[in-house]
Amino acid sequence: MKITFYGGAKTVTGANYLLDAGDVKILVDCGLNQGSKYSEDMNYEKFAYNPAQIKFVFITHSHTDHIGRLPKLFREGFTGKVYASKPTLDMIRKALPDNLKIITEEAKREGREPLFELKDLDGVMELAEGFNYEVPIDLDGGMKAILHDAGHILGSSIVEIQFPSLIQNSGKIYFTGDLGNPPTPLLQPPFFPKDADYIVVESAYGSRIHEDRASRKIMLENVIKETMVKGGTLMMPSFAMERTQELLYELNQLINHNQIPRVPIYVDSPLATHLTEVYRKYPNYFNKTAHHVIESGDDIFNFPGLTFTRTVDESKAINNVKGPKIIIAGSGMSMGGRILHHEMRYLPDPNSAILFVGYQVMGSLGRRILDGEKEVKIFGEKIAVNCQIRAIGGYSAHADQAMLLKWIESAGSDGKLKKVFVVQGEEDSSIILAEKVKTDLNIDAVVPSQGESFEL
Repeated sequence: MKITFYGGAKTVTGANYLLDAGDVKILVDCGLNQGSKYSEDMNYEKFAYNPAQIKFVFITHSHTDHIGRLPKLFREGFTGKVYASKPTLDMIRKALPDNLKIITEEAKREGREPLFELKDLDGVMELAEGFNYEVPIDLDGGMKAILHDAGHILGSSIVEIQFPSLIQNSGKIYFTGDLGNPPTPLLQPPFFPKDADYIVVESAYGSRIHEDRASRKIMLENVIKETMVKGGTLMMPSFAMERTQELLYELNQLINHNQIPRVPIYVDSPLATHLTEVYRKYPNYFNKTAHHVIESGDDIFNFPGLTFTRTVDESKAINNVKGPKIIIAGSGMSMGGRILHHEMRYLPDPNSAILFVGYQVMGSLGRRILDGEKEVKIFGEKIAVNCQIRAIGGYSAHADQAMLLKWIESAGSDGKLKKVFVVQGEEDSSIILAEKVKTDLNIDAVVPSQGESFEL
């Protein structure tokens, strides 16, 4: 069997991995390339394999860099099966129409065909089937698969694929997708395997250690207090999935314990509003602490002062509310969405602040602001950056280096682990993690290049 890395190699986004067992071809993730103009142009290139030959697609979770080209796969001939967890499919049904709107607008601006149309989105979702965690899935050719909890966002999965082996009864390869950063306010910690032959592991934070949970909550409280006392606006670019829901949970706790002033808080994201309803549907995926809070009668996604804005008029009306106030809006890397309108208004204000609580990919507007650029362009207009700039890495939904090494060590604990493929990180981060795996764990590790293949 052979594995080829068609995306996510020496870059964070565009996850796309092909397992080729001859008659059975399995794809894991089919994500959008994001960040620079160059990487986004790659989305419009034809797939380097024949989509019609793919029998199964496994989706690890519903972030755009893992699902964004799925309808394009259908458009180019895919007719197989799509497997994911049940919450993941529900969130894809909410997220992809939003993506379609954005890419259609971009295509119009650039004078080219959109990546996909509504019929492609509908078509690929008709091929999808949802599974619970820990349920064996029979594939062809004696292969099986199991989805395990990755602890990254609601429904995120580690994909285990079992394949026939000449040396032993069967081989196992695990794809982490994006591995979670426990403990989190809402989710269970990730599953830890103990019997891997091969691992495909993410490395977004492969060179870094996060703040602990207590520190990140204190930092959030301090940033809010600092901005509120100045009468400013705190902007929080946030991913519609998981990060927004985690922030709401944390804000609810801070308000309940009178740790922050009661000021207007806006979730200015229709997608986040829709996805929060999906979260309400799957409380059995939450951890014990969140369960306990829910059982006590506290609505963890609603509290006094919180407003969800759905319409454009409601969004514009936020500007009429004097500070202090808090605005949570997409997109998480300031690459689109309503946050851009708020940034145009409040980035120049020294009394306001912008707080990044998620990964900012190289080339994104969020990364440029975080790196200290004093002037940025938004909608073609030059905007001065005078506001306070803050970041809390501990809110990342990605495992840090210590967690990744712990997970890899567990996966190789039975002594069978032959190779670790390090992906989904900026090149330096991936290389540093691979070196740590080799030196600290004495396990072979490699950072694949785009299009590179390996025999398993």
